[in-house]
Amino acid sequence: MKDSLKIIYMGTPEFAVAPLKALLDAGYNIPAVVTVPDKPKGRGLQMSQSHIKEFALQYSGKKIDILQPEKLRNEEFLQQLKSYDADLFIVVAFRMLPDVVWKMPKLGTFNLHASLLPKFRGAAPINWAIIQREKETGVTTFFIDHNIDSGNILLQSTTKIEERETAETLHNRLMEMGSKLILQTVQGIENNSITPQPQDTSLLSPHITQAPKLNKTNCRINWHTSAEDVDAQVRGLCPYPAAITTLKTSKGDNIELKIFSTEIVKELEKSAKLCGKAWISNQSIFVQCNTGVVEITSLQPAGKKRMGTKDFINGQRHLIEDDNLFFA
Repeated sequence: MKDSLKIIYMGTPEFAVAPLKALLDAGYNIPAVVTVPDKPKGRGLQMSQSHIKEFALQYSGKKIDILQPEKLRNEEFLQQLKSYDADLFIVVAFRMLPDVVWKMPKLGTFNLHASLLPKFRGAAPINWAIIQREKETGVTTFFIDHNIDSGNILLQSTTKIEERETAETLHNRLMEMGSKLILQTVQGIENNSITPQPQDTSLLSPHITQAPKLNKTNCRINWHTSAEDVDAQVRGLCPYPAAITTLKTSKGDNIELKIFSTEIVKELEKSAKLCGKAWISNQSIFVQCNTGVVEITSLQPAGKKRMGTKDFINGQRHLIEDDNLFFA
């Protein structure tokens, strides 16, 4: 069955690589992958490849064709895709597919999503699960339909979110879980042992189940929330794209910072009316939240490398002389 079942795999980032490798290692026939076009990156604007393309080029087994369409409705691309006569499409962290693509294979097109759907539909489910202080999350495979992340569920796997979990550690665990779930899903589709189930939309809530794309607005720290919420936001955005904030001093300095790690220090709480008030003590920076205080332990000033707070203070000695510090 593995040799006769023909699969086209679609994906882009590192998260999509482990499931692809698992399928190939298991002996599945994947003649081609679909990924994004190469694009300029960094100060030198050198052309960079997606993680999926890099893996496909380096794979030591059977040669894998690499398709990189600018537009998924392009007729030349569609004809090329049809020429493989694939039985199944698998999508992991790619683009929204037009129906002319996902309806193409006879066994359908399924997606791996890094949440327990219908919770955290959207582009950044790993980050938002931590930011929203969820206790558990997981991975889901589901058949694609006309709407985003709304198709019938095939399989799910659940894991606990650890107390000090970061987006990086959770990403790595879900990537491995997703690899196993994709194999189980393909096997279930092969032997017709999975009954797709509609998503339970009674679980939906606009406050906790959406995972919108991360941007400069929703990555900015709101110091008017609790210390627990600030700490969760920092962990949920670490290491990328990172929580951001601005340090303001009475001398008129505005220092843009990325914050990578914090600790909750409730016993140092001063005044809840001064959210964002900061002070330096024993080579550490503390910030007042609406309830509780956080200590910033790792950060990165704009244009510089990530560093510990002590190194930052030593490089900004004028801050130590100024007790009128605020984060905004």
